[in-house]
Amino acid sequence: MTTSQTTEQDVVDVLTADHREVEVLFVELESRQGTPEHRRHLADVVIAELVRHAIAEEMYVYPTARKALPDGDQIAEHEISEHSDAERTMKDLESLDPSDARFDELLAHLTSTIRHHVQDEESDLFPRLRAAVAREEMVELAGKVQAAKKSAPTRPHPAAPDRPPANKMLAPGTGLVDRVRDAISGRPTSMEELRKKES
Repeated sequence: MTTSQTTEQDVVDVLTADHREVEVLFVELESRQGTPEHRRHLADVVIAELVRHAIAEEMYVYPTARKALPDGDQIAEHEISEHSDAERTMKDLESLDPSDARFDELLAHLTSTIRHHVQDEESDLFPRLRAAVAREEMVELAGKVQAAKKSAPTRPHPAAPDRPPANKMLAPGTGLVDRVRDAISGRPTSMEELRKKES
């Protein structure tokens, strides 16, 4: 194995980094610091990050789990079910003002759901994938996941397909529409965009 192969990130590295970034945003939102507008923007960034992450997992990670793990179908269905729950919560959270009492209630539910999901993935699914799937394929999956996140939707679409091939066909078009809506409305979908907006 060459040095470049050992230093390349695999899909678990990419997804775990996403988990850490979202946790930082959750902690800031839970602190209830900042203006209502800042909290709304933070929630928008969390939603966009989680939607992109979930779409990429549904396109590439869960199909790999289905093929590589003896109970892969059961695991994938469980993870997709958790994504659906989170997506419905995000859809409700998307339109609320931070001064609305439901904002913190929905945020707490979303945070709890995602933290449970992250714990499941990092303690069970991810180690099992690394053990069952060749390193080269895991690195290749990292590239596919990163590419999918660039064209994925940034807003929750609970009724959208969450399994290939339909999600692979429809997600890029939906993502384009979302990015146009985000640009027109000035909605930040990353911490970099939020920093620019608030500077």
